[in-house]
Amino acid sequence: MKVIISIPAYNEERTIGKVIDEINSIMSKTNYNYKIILVDDGSSDKTVEIAKKQGCIVYSNKYNLGLIKTFKIEMEKCLELKADIIVHTDADGQYLGEDIPKLIKKIYEGYDLVIGSRFIFKNRNLPFLKNIGNKAFAFVFSNIMKKKITDTTSGFRAFTKDIAKIVLINDFTYTQEQLIRAYKMNYKIGEIAIKTRKTRKSRLFKHPLQYAFKAWVNIFRVYRDYKPLNFFGVIGLSLLALGILIGFYFTYLHLTTGIKGHIGLLFLMLLLIFSGIQIVLFGFLADMNKK
Repeated sequence: MKVIISIPAYNEERTIGKVIDEINSIMSKTNYNYKIILVDDGSSDKTVEIAKKQGCIVYSNKYNLGLIKTFKIEMEKCLELKADIIVHTDADGQYLGEDIPKLIKKIYEGYDLVIGSRFIFKNRNLPFLKNIGNKAFAFVFSNIMKKKITDTTSGFRAFTKDIAKIVLINDFTYTQEQLIRAYKMNYKIGEIAIKTRKTRKSRLFKHPLQYAFKAWVNIFRVYRDYKPLNFFGVIGLSLLALGILIGFYFTYLHLTTGIKGHIGLLFLMLLLIFSGIQIVLFGFLADMNKK
């Protein structure tokens, strides 16, 4: 089976040489037929030059397209090279090359998608807020998939060519969408425990609070797209319950002092009740038409 190790990179001249050396050092001791490709996302430094010198197959984007579009290009190139197994890793050296054969082994054992989980072991190399955000993601995805997943945002993963062919259409991270779509298509998903190195600060998020905000926005998107009845049902029923509570208040006034005024509150009650019913019905409609 042909193994393609795919690395997306953007201005990683400081680490890319070490990453490729480490992968070659590990993989040369195995019997796997492998190649390393690098998809350069419009780097302006020596990333491409270094990768080519070390025998890496390089594809370059003319402009910086971002992670998701670059990942899609990676999949296209891997399939063009007739990959049977694809290992996806990062260019910053966060992930250890020694874990790559462990990912591949799980594929040989019958798994279709194997994630390198940073959270099976206690991980001190990730910021506190990032740890909390990932645990929240893991809880949500485990609930949706009815299977315990400890790390849904890990970019260190191995998968078959069939997984690589899955079309990704949403704008949250490819790691999460690939995971859910693979589950929906009944592919076998597993994890292995990995350790990581401390690397440079994330370029995606300038501040931990920005990451936390983005994480929760994505969680809501996941529920909206894959559990629409739960998502809209909770919102609709909450509004409906609040409207009914106001209705009970009016009933209490009617039986005691009598209803005098409260026109604004009356309109609010009607608005909450009708809005709640509409949102719940929309949830049923979305559930019928979910992807």
